[in-house]
Amino acid sequence: MSEPLLVLDDVTKNYGAIQALKGISFSIGRGEVVALLGDNGAGKSTLVKIISGGLEPTSGRMLFEGKEFLARSPSEAKDAGIETVYQDLSLCTNVDVVANFFMGREITRKVLGVPVLDERAMEGVVAKALADAGTRIPSLRANVEHLSGGQRQAIELNRFVHWGGKLVLLDEPFAALGVEQTRRGLDMIRKVASQGIGVVIITHIMQQAFQVADRIVVIRQGVVAGDVATSQTSPDAVINMITGETLAGAGAASVAR
Repeated sequence: MSEPLLVLDDVTKNYGAIQALKGISFSIGRGEVVALLGDNGAGKSTLVKIISGGLEPTSGRMLFEGKEFLARSPSEAKDAGIETVYQDLSLCTNVDVVANFFMGREITRKVLGVPVLDERAMEGVVAKALADAGTRIPSLRANVEHLSGGQRQAIELNRFVHWGGKLVLLDEPFAALGVEQTRRGLDMIRKVASQGIGVVIITHIMQQAFQVADRIVVIRQGVVAGDVATSQTSPDAVINMITGETLAGAGAASVAR
């Protein structure tokens, strides 16, 4: 078996006497989509913040690409190739698609010795990236505020892939989208994963998890209550894991997965 992209080994997080995470262990493979499920307060968001550099764990360790890893800030996580996409995204709505795609990475050329933005080159890169992903945007020069929620999601994901992302964490990415936009978003996730990128999606919508995920990991009260292949479980069984009626597969996730 190939080496996992990310390994979580007995990760805990305490807030004083409160244990938010009580020893989380599971792994994520390259090109694998893992749905992270659980009730509000189960510990999902805390775990995502630890992976993405927003929080430091109290104990335990993480391995990323086979090496000990701990991001002490979101920027460190991004530098390593880990990105978090939230429901409200991180796009600047008052500038166009090209500006968002290249923010902080602009291409310049010199005119009379003075560096200026190479708008044509940047637009060409964005057009190709979106076309390769099957994403259609009416105008790359349209401000993001005029685009649909689905189009904005596509821009953010394509930007992540283009700049060498390795693991993307999606926190309720489709909560505000309609049925058709959500379908396209789920298709985009599969395309992202097909390029060898690991994907973790947090969602409260069971149907989405079963449509897109290879595995489902359930967190309940700070522990892994289930870690199962999507093809080998059912919505009823997952609901039982979430509610605690059965702790199927608790602790079954192996660091050596």
